[in-house]
Amino acid sequence: MKKYHFIAIGGAVMHNLALALVSKSYQVSGSDDEIYEPSRTRLEKAGILPAKYGWFPEKITSDLDGIILGMHARIDNPELIKAQESGIPVFSFPEFIYNQSIDKMRVVIAGSHGKTSITSIILHVLKDQKVDFDYLVGAQIEGFDLMVRLSDAPVVIIEGDEYLTSPLDRTPKFFHYKHDIALVSGIAWDHFNVFPDFEEYKAQFSELMSRTPDSGQLIYCEADPLVKEAAEQVKIKAIKTPYKAHPAQIKNGKTFLETPSGLIQIKIFGDHNLQNLQGAMNICRSLGLSDEQFYASIQNFKGAAKRQELLAKGENSSLFRDFAHAPSKLQATVNAVKAQFPERKLVAVQELHTYSSLNKAFLPNYAGSMKSADVAVIYLNPHTVALKKLELMDEDTLRTGFERSDLKLFTDSAELKEYLLAQDYSNSNLLLMSSGNYDNIDLEGIKAKFN
Repeated sequence: MKKYHFIAIGGAVMHNLALALVSKSYQVSGSDDEIYEPSRTRLEKAGILPAKYGWFPEKITSDLDGIILGMHARIDNPELIKAQESGIPVFSFPEFIYNQSIDKMRVVIAGSHGKTSITSIILHVLKDQKVDFDYLVGAQIEGFDLMVRLSDAPVVIIEGDEYLTSPLDRTPKFFHYKHDIALVSGIAWDHFNVFPDFEEYKAQFSELMSRTPDSGQLIYCEADPLVKEAAEQVKIKAIKTPYKAHPAQIKNGKTFLETPSGLIQIKIFGDHNLQNLQGAMNICRSLGLSDEQFYASIQNFKGAAKRQELLAKGENSSLFRDFAHAPSKLQATVNAVKAQFPERKLVAVQELHTYSSLNKAFLPNYAGSMKSADVAVIYLNPHTVALKKLELMDEDTLRTGFERSDLKLFTDSAELKEYLLAQDYSNSNLLLMSSGNYDNIDLEGIKAKFN
């Protein structure tokens, strides 16, 4: 029986990988200095929640087959040091996923935006069509208990992140999967803390493309000029397949795909999601599915958690939640909701939560990103800003950066909630966007406004 210890087990992907190994009857242990929900409850239910928070070198024993190291751990982590001194193999989770799938066809979905949605669509269609596959995805999807599956399936679908691999390996995660098929959805500057130069950031995607094997395939979004340029310039013998948004129509707030068999209604919307859908369709084609199979399955796809997620709906109003935080994601989501419901007022609320978004030097990248919103609101948590050792930006600075002279700023979640509860949402949509949680704001009262 294999035995692995996770350093920083509480992360979204890390705890899902741990649970996936438990399901394979591996022995799993772990440590972390903080574990939040839903990771805590899920680890506890599986019997592998650490008894105490912190790092305990005595957990690193000679009978371990390996250590799986999360990005949250520091390079001076005492458990990591003990493992290195003991000669125990240390794997980042991308390296471990590759080792577990070395004999499979590996499909990697990459891009500054859209990769979770594309991966989610592929997973939904493959499952609906009863195809056997493994996967790694960055969000919870309806119908899937875990975000990671490792089995004897012949193919694995991987959401490939460009962020750093581990404290020991400061190269992008997506290099380690050694893809057979790669899809690149978009390039827009992100992760300002590790890629302060945009040229360096773009170079990571060009390098990924260049690693496509001769027998493989590169699928890329030609609607994104940076992706198109990189894909056309890269010297590879693999098949190159460009794509753009799937043809569609909007009727009465509903989106219909234009297909050879007529119009097909889908539950997701927005030009960026039509691009995501077409990219996913190309992957499914490469895996042997017909377009007819894809169209049959896509009709009941509801989207991944926090991706244009419908939280509440009234007769002429809706409340949406989205993970959008980077400028390109923010703009795409705002534009999509406004285009889908052009006759409704759009109140868009963005929490600046990541290092990049809270950095004054990065702020100009948000220019025009909330232009389509009728009301634009920004929330900043001063505690989050202080933890990242950054300057708390004021309303005038944000108004200049976003190019919205009417932008509203809140730095207290209670005041933000009071403001949102005071609004009249008749013939209106409310869009909440964040990679955080607005300092644990309770949404139940706000949801009730849309019943």
